[in-house]
Amino acid sequence: MDLKYPARKLSRSVLTMGNVGLQLLWYFLHILLSIWHSILAIRCFIESYFITCGVLEKYKSLNIAKLRYLAIVIESEDAHQTSKVVKLLQWLDSIGVKNVCLYDMNGVLKKSKEAIFGKLKNAKPIEEVNEAITLHVPEHMTLEFVSYADGKEAMVKAANFIFVENLKRQNFGGEIDGQVISEPLLNEALKVVGCKGPEPDLLLVYGPVRSHLGFPAWRIRYTEIVHMGSLNFMRYGSLIKAIYNFTKVHQNYGT
Repeated sequence: MDLKYPARKLSRSVLTMGNVGLQLLWYFLHILLSIWHSILAIRCFIESYFITCGVLEKYKSLNIAKLRYLAIVIESEDAHQTSKVVKLLQWLDSIGVKNVCLYDMNGVLKKSKEAIFGKLKNAKPIEEVNEAITLHVPEHMTLEFVSYADGKEAMVKAANFIFVENLKRQNFGGEIDGQVISEPLLNEALKVVGCKGPEPDLLLVYGPVRSHLGFPAWRIRYTEIVHMGSLNFMRYGSLIKAIYNFTKVHQNYGT
């Protein structure tokens, strides 16, 4: 009797059972993770509700002075919802946050600038105030609008400035600086061309992914970044919690 055929049949059966077992294990783990995420979402919702109602005492006192400049990153699709953006800014104004940078990759918020200012009577564009003012607490809210294109334009301007400076040095008989562009050199160039901008203390990301979505990297070297989920499900309590947690963080800056 040829034993090869039964052996092959048995190996196929074992392989099939193994694949079925792995699929069942995958489905089981997927269900567990879904349940876990659902529990976390319910917990966050309840906690946010209690914070909004003022039940949790510790969130009532915010050291808002520590948050001098706040950046809000919004996914471009969500940024079309101007009413939600305005509501978020109204929450921030009621909390006491006075300096805010609004960013989305495609510049949707920039196009909605007039509509936003029309609904926020206590807000002014950052172009109308001195940068030094944003380091303190003004009577009004200052708003800055930034997109991905601004970052690209800033880098082009900074690179051109460095090139021109090297060219001037060569024309005066000096040597061209062939070293790799360093961080201090780039920072100085960005400052000279007017693209440095205030560095946010805290950056809140409203979108589907945990990413700053192209926000100018040279402005967030020491910035705390918090993912807030979709703008569609923004909650006042979650906003309070994120700001409160930031005020309790001790940052050690390098030399």
